[in-house]
Amino acid sequence: MKLNRARALDLFAVGLAALAVLAIAAKNYERNADVKLLNVSYDPTRELYRKINQGFVETYQKQTGRHALVAQSHGGSSRQARSVVEGEQMADVVTLGLRSDVEALHKRGLLADAWWQRLPNESQPYYSTIVFVVRRGNPSGIRDWPDLIRSSTEIITPDPKTSGNGKLSTLAAWGAVVLRGGSELDARTYLKAFYDHTPFLEAGARSAGTAFAIEKLGDVQVTWENEALREVSESKGELEIVYPKLSILAEPVVAWVDANVSKNRTLAPAKAYLEFLFGDAAQEIIAESGYRPYRPEILNKYRARFPELNLFRITAIAKDWEDAQLRFFAENGIIDTVYKPKPR
Repeated sequence: MKLNRARALDLFAVGLAALAVLAIAAKNYERNADVKLLNVSYDPTRELYRKINQGFVETYQKQTGRHALVAQSHGGSSRQARSVVEGEQMADVVTLGLRSDVEALHKRGLLADAWWQRLPNESQPYYSTIVFVVRRGNPSGIRDWPDLIRSSTEIITPDPKTSGNGKLSTLAAWGAVVLRGGSELDARTYLKAFYDHTPFLEAGARSAGTAFAIEKLGDVQVTWENEALREVSESKGELEIVYPKLSILAEPVVAWVDANVSKNRTLAPAKAYLEFLFGDAAQEIIAESGYRPYRPEILNKYRARFPELNLFRITAIAKDWEDAQLRFFAENGIIDTVYKPKPR
């Protein structure tokens, strides 16, 4: 027994020493990096950009001989945009969930005019949508938007004031009413019922997912498709995805932040980083991570994972993303008439 305990202590000590060496190596790498970039992103993209960053760093070193380090920051998309606008985060690049969040940076003079024209596909490397996650066997019988507001159903979703997921859930729900013949009054009534069925509102998608999948709160989660795929794969059969009959086409966008890359002298690597997102290697990572790649040949390769869906564009319910932001989420907009903050 003493021998086994001593051996265990030795192994534990060796493990601590190895971790210390790795920590020192990581600090040395960071200190010696030739290029340092900060990617300010939205809430659920942590795993995606860890993989993409590794691929970019290897590719960039081969192409330039320079060591790059890409730091990540994640949170609710609208909150992240505000942190960049207010100078709390000196982002070299932003990879946010909503075009209106990136446009907010442009309005404050941080991005050049026509910033979306500088990269392929209007700076959209991938797409997504809003779906439902339910418990095994779908005990509440949730199939479409009307099912969410039945009886005592509890909905877990993020706050539309801080989260791209939250805003998209609002817009998807609105469109599911008016695009199937309902009036705007019907849509407002539905949204009020929707938020009446939310026991609380998390700041971002990931914390909402933790509440539903890990803490097992609520009956249904309204979330990004990529988050739903991740949660279901990690749940060991405890969770299922339900695709509503109609949902919104989510169009995350990316941009380098002109004002910051000028100060940091990082324009070239920031541009290279975002261009990397549109290449074959990153598009494969995007598809494997549950996001719909913009390249049709790669999307088709993963078609079994991404079923054909009935999705509407933002222009079906607003002039564009900026108009949707003003109409729905600005002060005294539609959302203010049907919702009140419900923090945990």
